[in-house]
Amino acid sequence: MTEEYIKRVRKGDLDAFRFIISDWKDAAFTLAISVVKDEHHAADVVQGAFVKAYLKLDSFKGKASFATWFYRIVVNEAFMDLRKRKKKILSLEETDWSPVSKMHDPETEEFREYYINEVLKRMDSGESLALRLFYLEDLSVKEITEVTGWSQSKVKVILHRARISFKEMLQSVFRIKKEDLLA
Repeated sequence: MTEEYIKRVRKGDLDAFRFIISDWKDAAFTLAISVVKDEHHAADVVQGAFVKAYLKLDSFKGKASFATWFYRIVVNEAFMDLRKRKKKILSLEETDWSPVSKMHDPETEEFREYYINEVLKRMDSGESLALRLFYLEDLSVKEITEVTGWSQSKVKVILHRARISFKEMLQSVFRIKKEDLLA
């Protein structure tokens, strides 16, 4: 469906690009935040990525999927922003977990989603990005190489390390949470 809107944009239909934005803004934001770790900067990254995508739409040849092509733009914009700012990543100990204590049932989707997103925010940018692309965007290792520019072996190594980091961080969070519940 996106391909039809791309054709319309190339013919000068600017309203067709609104569909592309509405269809891809959430995925772009989650990728951006996994790298830049800040909502305001992620919003700026997404805006810049859409501008760049619009200006470079003629370079999209359809060899890869639109998702792969667009995610590559988002990832590049996010890493450029990160390099400009050299953002410090928050540690788990610096996190305010008090909003979570208001969620009573750890089996709820809201509870799990909160913890997953908080841990992903605190992970290394590359690891967080790899996990989001692989598990949340359902991209293959090959597609992740196209999005990131990394080799397949690097993607596999980063995914392996990311899984370990994620598990350790999540276990650490639940130890913190358990102590908070007993207090």
